[in-house]
Amino acid sequence: MIALTDTRADLFRDALDLLSDKLLEDEQSLGVAFPYVTAPDGRWDTMLASVSAGYTGDNWSHGNWFCGFWVGLLLAAHLHRGDDRFLKLARERIRLVEQRADDPNTHDIGFIFISSAVPGHHITHDPELAAAALKAASRLRSRLVRTDRGAYLSSWGSLDDPRAQCSSAIDTMANLALLYWAARTTGDASYLVAAEAHARMTEAAFIRPDRSTYHAVQYALPSGERARGYTFQGYADESCWSRGQGWAILGFADTAAATGQRHYLELAQDLGDYFMQRIGDDPVAFWDFDDPALPNAPRDSAASAIVANAFLKLADLDPDQARAGRRREQGLWLLEGLCRSCLAREPSHRGLLKHGCYSKPHNIGPDAAVLFGDFYFVEALCRVTMPGRYGPTLDRLV
Repeated sequence: MIALTDTRADLFRDALDLLSDKLLEDEQSLGVAFPYVTAPDGRWDTMLASVSAGYTGDNWSHGNWFCGFWVGLLLAAHLHRGDDRFLKLARERIRLVEQRADDPNTHDIGFIFISSAVPGHHITHDPELAAAALKAASRLRSRLVRTDRGAYLSSWGSLDDPRAQCSSAIDTMANLALLYWAARTTGDASYLVAAEAHARMTEAAFIRPDRSTYHAVQYALPSGERARGYTFQGYADESCWSRGQGWAILGFADTAAATGQRHYLELAQDLGDYFMQRIGDDPVAFWDFDDPALPNAPRDSAASAIVANAFLKLADLDPDQARAGRRREQGLWLLEGLCRSCLAREPSHRGLLKHGCYSKPHNIGPDAAVLFGDFYFVEALCRVTMPGRYGPTLDRLV
C-alpha cells in the first residue's frame, strides 16, 4: 500500500477540518431540510427528505435522493473530530431519512441508505439502523424486472408505469452497494443475486466497445434487448457523461468485492482506464468528455470524487500489486487535485467542493457544490486517513 506523504495527509486532514466547521455552522440554519446544490451566491438550496420521485404528466422529478449524503458527512466529521455533537446530529437526521425506506418509486433509496444508515450501523452497531437499511434494501430488490435475457433494476417510477418498467440508468450501479451490504448482513443471497443480475444486464446494454457508457437505456420487453441508449444529464445520447462513467466504475468495483469475481474487477479497471485517458492532466473532469465546447466547458468535481473513491476500492481489491499501486496513486492524485483546486474556503460558499455540475442540460447547478460530490470525496478521504472506521476494509481478490 502506498503510504500518504506528509503533504497529502495535511491536505486531507485540512479538508476534513473544513467540512466539520461548515457542517456545524450550517446545522444552525437548515431546520429539517437537507442541502443538495449550491446557488450562484454559494448558499445551499434545500429540500425536505420526504419529497419522493414521480411523474407529473410527462415530466419526471427525482425528488430528494441526496438526504442520506448529509448524514454521511456528519458521521465522517464525528470520526474525524471525535466529537459526539456530530453523531447526535446524524441520529436526528436519520430519523428524518428513515421514512424513505419504503419508497416504491426510485432506485435512489440505495444512495439514501448506503450513505446514512449503513455507515451509521458500522460505527454505532445500532440494530435500528440496520433494520432501516434492510427495509430499504428489500424495497430496492423489489424493483427487479425479469426479461428473456436476464433481469435488471428499474431506476425510476412506479412499476405500474410502463415507462418505469423498461428503463434503467447507469446510476443504479452505484445503488447496488445497498443490496450487497444486505446480503452480507443477513446471509440472504437473494439480495446478491438481484444485484449481480443487474450488473450483468448493465454490462451488456450500457457499455460501448470503447468502454464508455450510456447514461440510460430503454429495454424492449420482454426480450431484454436494448431499444435505445440515451441521456438525461449528459451532452448527447452518444456522448460520455463523466459522472455516469464514475457511477459505472464504482458499481462494478462494488460488484467485484461482493462476488469475488475477477471479471467485474477487470471490467471496472477497463472503465477506469477510459476515464483516465479522457481526463488528461487535470484531475477535475469535464462534465461530459464529448461536449464540443471543450476546453471551455464546465468541470464536474463530483465525477472525479466518485472515481477517486472507486480507484481506492480497486486498489484494495486487485491481486496484481503493481496495478493496485498505480490505481491507488491515481485515486490519491485525484483527491489531491480536488483539495488544491476545488475546496470552498470562502465563508459565503457553503459546499465543500466547488465546480461540481448537478445537471447542465437542466441548468441546475452547472458550476456548484453538489452534496453527492462532497460525500464521495469525504468517504474517500476517510478510506485513506482512517481505514476501517467509516466502513469495512475490502479483502483482496484471489
